[in-house]
Amino acid sequence: MCAAALEEYCGSVFWNASYLNREDPDLPECVWQTVLVWIPLGFLWLCAPQHLLVLCKSSQVNTKHLSKLYLCKQLVVSLLFLMALAALAVTLAEDYGQSSDPPSTEKNPGVYYANPVLYAVSWILLLLCQEGLRRRKGSVDSATLFVFWLLLVLCDVFPFQSLLRKALKLGEISDVPRFCLFYISFGLELIALILSAVADVPPEAEELVKENPEMGAAFLSRITFNWFNSMVMKGYKQPLVQEDMWELSEADSTAYINQGFQYFMQLELGAARVRFQKKLKKKRDEKRDKAQEEAFQNGLSNSLVKGVSQDVLLEEKGKKEDKKKKKNVEKKENDEHPDSWLISTIYKTFKWILIESAFFKLLQDLLAFVSPQLLKLMISFTQDKSRFLWEGYVYAVLLLLVAILQSLFLQQYFQRCFVLGMKVRTAIIAAVYKKALKVSNDTRKESTVGETVNLMSADAQRFNDVTNFIHLLWSCPLQILMSIGFLWIELGPSVLAGLAVMVLMVPINGLLATKARKFQIENMKFKDKRLKIMNEILNGIKILKLFAWEPSFQAQVEGIRGKELQVMRKFAYLSSVSTFIFTCAPALVSLASFAVFVAVSPDNILTAEKAFTSISLFNILRFPLAMLPMLIAAIVQTAVSKKRLEKFLGGEDLKSDIVRHDPSFNTAISVCDGSFAWEREAEPMLKNVSLDINPGRLVAVVGAVGSGKSSLMSALLGEMYNTKGFINIQGSLAFVPQQAWIQNATLRDNILFGSCYEESRFQEVIQACALVPDLEQLAGGDLTEIGEKGINISGGQKQRVSLARAVYSQSDIYLLDDPLSAVDSHVGKHLFEKVIGPNGLLRDKTRILVTHGVSFLPYVDEIVVLVDGVVSEVGSYKSLRASKGAFSEFLDTYANGQSNRTHSESDRCQDTEDVELIPEREDPQPDSPLEDSVSNTLKRENSIRRSQRSGSVRLRRSDSKRKSKDVSELQKGQRLIENETMETGQVKFSLYIQYLRAMGWGYTVIVSLLYLVQNIAFIGQNLWLSDWTNDATKFYNMTYPDWKRDTRVGVFGALGVAQGLFVFIATLLFANASVNASRILHSKLINNILRVPMVFFDTTPIGRVVNRFAKDIFTVDEAIPQSFRSWVLCLLGVLGTLFVICLATPYFTILILPLALVYYFVQRFYVATSRQLRRLDSVSRSPIYSHFGETVLGLSVIRAYGHQERFLKHNEIIIDKNLKSVYPWIVSNRWLAIRLEFLGNLVVFFSALFAVISRDSLESGLVGLSISYSLNVTQTLNWLVRMTSELETNIVAVERVSEYTKLENEAEWITNIRPPEKWPEAGRLQFDNFKVRYRPGLDLVLDGITCDIKSTEKVGIVGRTGAGKSSLTNCLFRIIEAAEGRILIDDVDVSTIGLHDLRNSLTIIPQDPVLFSGTLRMNLDPFDKFSDEEIWRVLDLSYLKEYVGGLQEGLQHEVAEGGENLSVGQRQLLCLARALLRKSRILILDEATAAVDLETDDLIQKTIRNEFSHCTVLTIAHRLHSIMDSSRVMVLSAGKIVEFDSPTNLLEKQGHFYAMAKDAGITVPEITAL
Repeated sequence: MCAAALEEYCGSVFWNASYLNREDPDLPECVWQTVLVWIPLGFLWLCAPQHLLVLCKSSQVNTKHLSKLYLCKQLVVSLLFLMALAALAVTLAEDYGQSSDPPSTEKNPGVYYANPVLYAVSWILLLLCQEGLRRRKGSVDSATLFVFWLLLVLCDVFPFQSLLRKALKLGEISDVPRFCLFYISFGLELIALILSAVADVPPEAEELVKENPEMGAAFLSRITFNWFNSMVMKGYKQPLVQEDMWELSEADSTAYINQGFQYFMQLELGAARVRFQKKLKKKRDEKRDKAQEEAFQNGLSNSLVKGVSQDVLLEEKGKKEDKKKKKNVEKKENDEHPDSWLISTIYKTFKWILIESAFFKLLQDLLAFVSPQLLKLMISFTQDKSRFLWEGYVYAVLLLLVAILQSLFLQQYFQRCFVLGMKVRTAIIAAVYKKALKVSNDTRKESTVGETVNLMSADAQRFNDVTNFIHLLWSCPLQILMSIGFLWIELGPSVLAGLAVMVLMVPINGLLATKARKFQIENMKFKDKRLKIMNEILNGIKILKLFAWEPSFQAQVEGIRGKELQVMRKFAYLSSVSTFIFTCAPALVSLASFAVFVAVSPDNILTAEKAFTSISLFNILRFPLAMLPMLIAAIVQTAVSKKRLEKFLGGEDLKSDIVRHDPSFNTAISVCDGSFAWEREAEPMLKNVSLDINPGRLVAVVGAVGSGKSSLMSALLGEMYNTKGFINIQGSLAFVPQQAWIQNATLRDNILFGSCYEESRFQEVIQACALVPDLEQLAGGDLTEIGEKGINISGGQKQRVSLARAVYSQSDIYLLDDPLSAVDSHVGKHLFEKVIGPNGLLRDKTRILVTHGVSFLPYVDEIVVLVDGVVSEVGSYKSLRASKGAFSEFLDTYANGQSNRTHSESDRCQDTEDVELIPEREDPQPDSPLEDSVSNTLKRENSIRRSQRSGSVRLRRSDSKRKSKDVSELQKGQRLIENETMETGQVKFSLYIQYLRAMGWGYTVIVSLLYLVQNIAFIGQNLWLSDWTNDATKFYNMTYPDWKRDTRVGVFGALGVAQGLFVFIATLLFANASVNASRILHSKLINNILRVPMVFFDTTPIGRVVNRFAKDIFTVDEAIPQSFRSWVLCLLGVLGTLFVICLATPYFTILILPLALVYYFVQRFYVATSRQLRRLDSVSRSPIYSHFGETVLGLSVIRAYGHQERFLKHNEIIIDKNLKSVYPWIVSNRWLAIRLEFLGNLVVFFSALFAVISRDSLESGLVGLSISYSLNVTQTLNWLVRMTSELETNIVAVERVSEYTKLENEAEWITNIRPPEKWPEAGRLQFDNFKVRYRPGLDLVLDGITCDIKSTEKVGIVGRTGAGKSSLTNCLFRIIEAAEGRILIDDVDVSTIGLHDLRNSLTIIPQDPVLFSGTLRMNLDPFDKFSDEEIWRVLDLSYLKEYVGGLQEGLQHEVAEGGENLSVGQRQLLCLARALLRKSRILILDEATAAVDLETDDLIQKTIRNEFSHCTVLTIAHRLHSIMDSSRVMVLSAGKIVEFDSPTNLLEKQGHFYAMAKDAGITVPEITAL
């Protein structure tokens, strides 16, 4: 019916099978006049509205310039329009023209009128579309128009060849005008197609396109990722650096993503909170009803007497329950928070990307099933020799087309998904950061800094990984169902046998996975334990060296490592079982299906079509079956992350209304009857506080430790819950916390803190804050970069910078939380005079000063005395002094101590109060526990010197631009972090050799052979199958003998199992080998690290060394064996495939070489770029976390100054910097994949093409084999490049580990020259013209020290910071080796004996008490040399006997990391006990700057006087008082001894020492009093 109408419309036959049934097929004219015209034009009409809308919208006509390209496009279309009119004219002329011929009775059929009109209208439409496109903002070309032109040209190819062939056949052109018009139009269409593939970049966007080429990429370039070529080229020529990264497009920037996410998050979270409140209310009601019911029941059953006891019982029970409740609170909290809003927020924010990617995935999934069907047609074509050749070519071309489309869709899908993953991660990181800035103290208490950083790093990453593959949730089941459907068509019900095998694999895999999971967890436990010890070792390396304890700790680490390797071996065996199953699976599945198929009925004969179509379907099926369990596991893990994120992000914000700002008050600060608690339900820390502070007053807050001084500050900042009353503050705040918070930025940035720089004001502030001399020390001046946590400046300097920041901010009210405690006394005096005091810079501002410095109190306007959180008195110094209340008690306590300890409250070890109050203190960041001060001094001195050389201290900053310049200047000891040998080009081959050597050559050879044999078995099995399918033609119309059938099935199965076994054995051996390698590499590493000189640890951030033990060893343990194995398997797989194709179609060998070359180049380009992008990603990722950690630590400061917005902005900038390298990395993977897939598609095409060409000599089985193999090759090729690149990236770990095994060691621990057994007996010390420098090429720190210290003399060593006091002890222990001169102890030159002999015979009580986690006993005596009695004796002497005796475990009491569970005083006493145990004749006492409370200090001094009376004691003093009773005092300055005599003589001499004593407020009479 329809055909008839069409035939009338065309005036010719519409369809006739005979057209195709011949050697040279063709389409009837009518088809190409109708269908082939309507397809492209229909597409255009469908897509036109979106372009025309732009024209309607823009009311103001955009006079964007007309580019040449645009004019050309419009010209071509106009010409086409003219052609259409011409065609219409021709038809009209023929029908109605006044021609000389007799008028033909037959008019032209309708199509000759309709088509030109259709075309003409379409061209007008197209002109409008192109104008619309030009006006659209930011568009450079149109995908739809390009596709339209492409369709048009493709459809016109048919008439193109038809007309030509017709003309050639007839030898003349029958219809000249139309013939000419068609060919002219075709030429124009081709030109238009080419033009539409070029991007039209407007001049205003050119800058943008330079910064981000993707913005200016045309459609073709976008789908093949060609725009990325320039990055790949650059990356291949030289290693990429951050500066090469392109700008992000707006939609990918953090600010944009975060804005959308926050918007939806507010909505969803609001809804969730409402739900949550309802739920709570319901629960409360239920509880109430239940309670009433119970009470009622109890009332009935209990008489009165019972009732009484019941009450008592209930009370008791209540008490117990309270305790239980506290424990359960944690658990309950975990469940109770607004939940299930995060997923919907993510969905709503990113739903369009999700929908787009789902669409691409669906298309790709459907196309995947077209290839097996084409393969089936192809095989039947080769079997039937009577079919025309052109059919084969059509199939080959179709295979290519389907494969190409599939590749394009798949890459678009992946691109969308990975970008989505990146955006989700970004949104979460930004949200967590934003939340952290305003989170309440409760929520903050619940998670430590480390945990919050984890939300950012681990949990956000989990979401990233899951979103990458989220579509597999529906795509996997879809693929499985479709595969089964198609297989059913091929093999009927016997498919179920194969399927059953597959399904059985799932629980087995699940079982293995859970078991593996158990091993993983166990392994993680050992890993954590090992890293914890490593971390402690590295943090306390100074102590280990001073006490010569390295061997004991090395043994501990090796012990844990041994256990870890055992678990790893088990894990490896387990994974080899799963590999075995995985290898056997495909063979078993096909075996089961085919065996059942042939056994079911004698009529079922396995033909090539059936066999190979099924095999390619089974191949499709393997992927979803393997992925589903993995995806589900990943989703389960993400669920945990979701819970944690929801809990954190849904937590309470800090109430912004705690502090009012009511201008009607005439005071600067008013607190009206306020009580403040740290947590919602907690006891108030401050009770009933009422304060009024007038503008411009200086108020001191004093009180004993723990009386709530810091809490008062926090309350004024609005950081505490107020349970009653209110606070009113007028004006802006500046806050100086007790622990200075320093950012990792330049010193100037730290002081400016976001304000703008004014030279004069800045200089004034610096002078007032006594920073001028410090700036002179730092070569970069105020532009010196300060390391993380202010690592390269001293505690006092940090405090002064913190104060300077406050002064510079020019606020109205200053809250100063004990800023004078961390600085030396004379500096404290200076700061008070110049900054805080009545004549200081801040004299007109309101100042609240928490202080322990009694000497400042007479100068303040008002004093507030706190006792246990209550304001006990307020008044002036005189009035309070007179009233004899709490204040005078306080004065007495402190004034006594004052002379002992000139105002130095702690620099770092805060007294107990802060440990309770300031949440950050509880958990110093995991990667950087507090260093001991000796190292700190060292680090400080190094970095100061280093900065003098290189102009600015960059501690952990790999800045590629500066690298080239600095590397020459930086010595080996302080390599910049990223400066690794691997930067350039390829990885050195020697690394692989090194790893193989560690594995053992025997293993390597055997494993390689086994893998090879397995591959041969695999190929054999498939050849056997193709031979089997050829039986179908041999036994055509004959009964198939049973024996033959059984042999076929048997051999097929045997070869399958053989493969599995070979792989199994190979993997087992491989596991052993890799564990071997891990063991060797780790033991070399630890062995060497412990023997490296101290200098190395001072110039290398600990994190970097820990990283070698964590990340790199992990890579060597797990990643390298994994990628090595996969790489070998992939390589063999690819070679096997090529071998089979060449076997089937020998022509293919010609192509292998060109393909291999292209492959090689693509891969080299990719690996170079990708590796560097990966590295840039990790380098730019750590600042995100460290900036976050920094922010959390400085929260109170940031909030006090009100700088949250600025930090949010900064965070966005940092994340963007990271995204700039993540995004190109994602694209680089797609760039590679699409190129490799094209290669693979070519392999498919050529194997099909050659099969068609040589079909006469081929058996159909081989054709099936070679094509089904080649269909699989794309995946394997892709994997091979991935694995190569992964292996190259991972093998670097071997290099990084071996780099640290080759570091230069310090002197031998024990040499042939051993000192006498009891040495040193007398304890005489002689320095003989002793000079030392930290590193070659630096200045001397000690410059010609010569002195003689007699036996049992007590010598005090004093000097300003940097005078070389600490260096002196370092030299005694040979932490630093002499440059010239020598030290003699009892006439033995210390440089001649082994380090351990030396260090074991000296004792030191270090500045900072460093403890290690382990038992108390281990901390005192790690080698178990002493008996318990001896240990108890020293504990008695060091006043710890009661304490330790009172502990449940006694000496076995576990000490927490860094001794966190002991007070600072107890730690100091433990160090004393250590010294007492050693009983050596020389004691070095490095006095604690950290505040040990006075009692402890006295105890220590007393014990030292009694117990070490027969020893030579050197005291490095920071407080002069403690050395006033020494026999002699050595005054150092700039590395020289300037004075050396008894204290009394020195005071009389009125030189350096006298000046220092005067500063410290010690006068001559005081000494005589002593």
